[in-house]
Amino acid sequence: MRLRDCHNFHDFRRMARRRLPGPIFNYIDGAADDEVTYRRNTASFERCDLVPNVLRGVENVDLSVSVMGQKLALPVYCSPTALQRLFHHQGERAVAAAAGKYGTLYGVSSLGTVSLEEARRLCGGAPACYQFYFHKDRGLNRAMLERAKAAGIEVMMLTVDAITGGNRERDKRTGFSIPFKLTLGGMLQFALKPAWGINYLTHESFKLPQLDEHIDMGGGAMSIGQYFTDMLDPSMNWDDVAQMVRDWGGQFCLKGLMSVADAKRAAEIGCTGIVLSNHGGRQLDGSRTAFDQLAEIVDAVGDRIDVMIDGGVQRGTHVLKALSLGAKAVGVGRYYLFPLAAAGQAGVERALELMRLELERDMKLMGCTSIAQLSRANLRLR
Repeated sequence: MRLRDCHNFHDFRRMARRRLPGPIFNYIDGAADDEVTYRRNTASFERCDLVPNVLRGVENVDLSVSVMGQKLALPVYCSPTALQRLFHHQGERAVAAAAGKYGTLYGVSSLGTVSLEEARRLCGGAPACYQFYFHKDRGLNRAMLERAKAAGIEVMMLTVDAITGGNRERDKRTGFSIPFKLTLGGMLQFALKPAWGINYLTHESFKLPQLDEHIDMGGGAMSIGQYFTDMLDPSMNWDDVAQMVRDWGGQFCLKGLMSVADAKRAAEIGCTGIVLSNHGGRQLDGSRTAFDQLAEIVDAVGDRIDVMIDGGVQRGTHVLKALSLGAKAVGVGRYYLFPLAAAGQAGVERALELMRLELERDMKLMGCTSIAQLSRANLRLR
C-alpha cells in the first residue's frame, strides 16, 4: 500500500498496521476497558445531520479561526500525544513541521521525544502549546513553566483527566507497558516487522527531553512508569491550577474537562480555553463523549472562554458539526498518528491536506464561506 493510495483515516490506519509491530499499533489504536467510549467518540457525530444551504456564492472559502488569541489557518489542530518516535523515527519533528506548514496549532507533550524548544522552532510561524502534567514538586512545575515561556510557547495546556492511568487491556495482552514487559506473542510481533526495529535502532537514541533534566531516566524511555507513579500529584486541585494560571500569565487551557461545573470553574479562575475530552477513550470507559457534551458547555461558558473538543474526529464533516455547535477549534490525535506511523512527515502532511480539502469542499456544499457562518441552524439531531 502506497501513501498516495491513502484517502481517509481508515486507509492510514491500515497502512500503519502493516508497518508497525502489533504492540506499537495497539498502543495507538487501543483504549480503556471495553473501549466503549472510544467507539462512541466517532459514533456521536453520526447521530447529528448537517442541513446545507445552496445558492450562496461560495467560490472563496476562509477556513481560518481565532482561538485563545491565536490565528489558525485551519480549525483543526494537532493535539499533544506522547512518545511519537516509537511510531516513526521522525516523531515530533514530522508533526511539528507539518502543522507549521498548514498554519495550525501543534501540541508538544511533556512526554515528547524531542525538546519543546526544537518543536517550537519547527512550527515556524504557527503557534504551539505545551501539554503539562502537574508534579508533586512545585519547584519542578515552576521550572517547566519558565522553560516553556523561554521557548516561546504561546499556550499552556494542562491535562487534568490523567491523574491515574486508564486500564488499557490491549497493552496488557501484548506486554506493551512502561516499562516494556513484552509477552512472547508481543515479542513475535516485533520480529515480524523488522523494518520498524531497524529504523528505531539506526537513528538517534530514544529520549524524553522535557523530563531528562528533572528525573533520572537511566533506564531510557522505559523507566517512565516511575515518573507517573512517583512524580505526578494526585492531590492536584482547583487552587493549584489557579496558581498555575497566575504563574503562566498568558493563554492557559485545561484539557480533559467534561462537566458544566468544571467548565464554569475554569472560566472563573482565569483560563482562556478548555478542551472537552475523554482522552480518546483511553481513561474512563463509559465516559460521555466530548461532542455530546459540547452544546451545554458552550451555552454555559462559551461567552467567557474558548471551548474546543477532541476525540473520534475522522472527517471534515465531524469538524463542521463541532464548529456548528460552538467549538472554536477541533483537536485530532490518532488522525495524524496513523499517517505518522505510515510515512513520517509526508504522511502527516497528506492527512492534513486531505482534511483541508474536505473542509473546503464541505463548506462549499454547506453554502458557507467562513467558519463564522456555521451555526446550530445547520444541524439536526436524529
